[in-house]
Amino acid sequence: MLLRKTAAVLAAALAATLLTPSVAATAAPARTAATDAPAQTADPARTTDPAPLAAADPVIIVGGLSGFAAVYEPLAARLRADGFRPFIYELPGLGFGDIPTSARALAGYVDRVRAVTGADRVDIVGHSQGGLVARYYLKRLGGTAAVGRYVSLGSPQYGTYVANILAFIGLGTCAGVVSCQQMTIGSDFLTDLNAGDDTPGAVRYTTVRTWQDELVRPVDNAALADGATNVLIQSRCPLRLVGHLGLALDGTTYTVIRQALRDAAIRPNCFAL
Repeated sequence: MLLRKTAAVLAAALAATLLTPSVAATAAPARTAATDAPAQTADPARTTDPAPLAAADPVIIVGGLSGFAAVYEPLAARLRADGFRPFIYELPGLGFGDIPTSARALAGYVDRVRAVTGADRVDIVGHSQGGLVARYYLKRLGGTAAVGRYVSLGSPQYGTYVANILAFIGLGTCAGVVSCQQMTIGSDFLTDLNAGDDTPGAVRYTTVRTWQDELVRPVDNAALADGATNVLIQSRCPLRLVGHLGLALDGTTYTVIRQALRDAAIRPNCFAL
């Protein structure tokens, strides 16, 4: 009985998202938000990490399951203020469908961003499922030639038993959501994605995770092997409370993102707003 009660608590947030009819029924195709504006001049007071921002790659923020583009505008605004050129990629159908299909759509979007900006490469910041979509693009679709840096925020790289628990508490196989099924621990999708090198190509890989992640359990499943830089927020900032969505909004997490995009040493600012 205790196990089932614990399972229900862990699954509640994901189940609420998956079972919202209005979201599933009105899922929109991928689009960019109003983040395609030219980069603003970086505020020297905030530019504490060494990097030649004028030559910085465009940064594509890849949203997660049910992640509308507007959710990631605060992150895009931070990046713009620091001199980056951010673009927001909303997953096709809000990510309720097949992850490899979303990755193929992302490949086309990366090509369009490169064409518009004239950049040889882009950097990618993927939140939650967005990190898996981006990693599939890198590993299975030849994306390593077009990407310089990869940063994932709370992505279930090795699955999450929150997805498995939905079946345990009687909601079937992820309430029929394909991408959720693919994020279960031991799924065929993850078995294929995690076969061989976790970090192919010359891409610089960084993962960020938090102990308070209510959707990725165990939280260490958000880390990668094979030379990735894996950052647990609480390893440097033990009192910092950051949830799953919070990884895309939290100030401390943003300092890690900024440092990763600038190839700087990772030193989270525990007091950043």
